[in-house]
Amino acid sequence: MVLQRLHRLWSAVTRQAGQGLAEYALILALIAIVAILALIFLGSQISDKLSIVGGSM
Repeated sequence: MVLQRLHRLWSAVTRQAGQGLAEYALILALIAIVAILALIFLGSQISDKLSIVGGSM
């Protein structure tokens, strides 16, 4: 009986930890997608500005 309760408690703890890890992975994937899209759409403008700054040095 005690072992069953410990097993249930352990299952609940490990399930929540796995869920938290999955949430962090989803947030990281979302940040990566936003960063890639920003580089795709703004990459040439940023490159032009950096070329101007580099040329003036």
